[in-house]
Amino acid sequence: MVIARVCIAGFTTRHVASSAYRAGYAVYAVDHFCDLDLGWYTADRARFEEIDEIPDAVAGMIEKYRIDLLVVTSGAETISAPLPLCGTPRERVGRFLDKLETARFFAKTDVPTPRIVPEGTYPAMWKPRKGSGGYRNAIVRSESELASWKEANEGIPSFGQEVVEGMPASVCCLTNGESAVAVAANEQLLRGGSSASFGFSGSVTPLDHPLSGSMAESAERIAAASGCLGTIGVDFVLGDEAYAIEVNPRFQGTLDTVELSTGCNLFSLHVGACSGILPEKRPRPVKYAARGIVFAGNRTTIQDDLSGLSPGIADIPWPGTTFDEGEAVVSVLGWGATREEAVAMLDTNKRRVRQYIR
Repeated sequence: MVIARVCIAGFTTRHVASSAYRAGYAVYAVDHFCDLDLGWYTADRARFEEIDEIPDAVAGMIEKYRIDLLVVTSGAETISAPLPLCGTPRERVGRFLDKLETARFFAKTDVPTPRIVPEGTYPAMWKPRKGSGGYRNAIVRSESELASWKEANEGIPSFGQEVVEGMPASVCCLTNGESAVAVAANEQLLRGGSSASFGFSGSVTPLDHPLSGSMAESAERIAAASGCLGTIGVDFVLGDEAYAIEVNPRFQGTLDTVELSTGCNLFSLHVGACSGILPEKRPRPVKYAARGIVFAGNRTTIQDDLSGLSPGIADIPWPGTTFDEGEAVVSVLGWGATREEAVAMLDTNKRRVRQYIR
């Protein structure tokens, strides 16, 4: 049997690489971190420092190996390479890398979305037009707060939207460019605190909420109209109704909890969707799964090999890796028959891993 070889490129790739490995692919990764456990799933890896180094790193991987497919994650969505791309084409992806254009897209698809507001309207959710993870998003309540935001994010194009209160959520979808199927609805965990308060810090799958069904239906309409291919994520805020916020035209950070909860292999489903094949119906969750990111409270160096804590952790740093205050150190996982069991296991695993962050 011939095993297909896939190059996965982006800022962080471990979650996609592990899924592709379980799907039976030979995996080659171009990654900013090259965490210890990325090596468990890949035949070779190339590390880069800056985003603009990705194309050369991919080219180097292609020169060394016979690669069949290219799959991109965050930061690599617009690169070109002499390989078949398994995902949304470059000419279609740009709209969803610009949050202002995404907001305008939502307004045309007849789904509730926060209004775009002019500068001088307060309070407002102010955000950069480009970037992922939500770390720069902030609610500004006055001219001075907006000025402070712009000073901290000098030169970054930005815009404001009305503030919608509610639960942050998302839907993982599969689309073949014309139709779409929702795979899972997820509770989004945000970082909180005084800085980067809207930054992504984990997920719980499935999401138990009265609006989960209508949110999934909206996500399917959005995904089908997007022109994207494969797996994409649609972010929402669940208030008096489900408000669409953003589209992630690539594999999402919720992959771990989606796969743990549904038992699906998302990489296989992604490849199928890119070939025009969608599941006949939405997968049903078989358990609850939770993922949380542990951040460094101060500058710290990981002295120990944390591999023994797997499978309760992922994105495992190499011994000797130093993290500045606020940087993501490791992902922690939990699962169970109920949300409470999954979160309790997550919290237990967080306590275990924090013994080694000092």
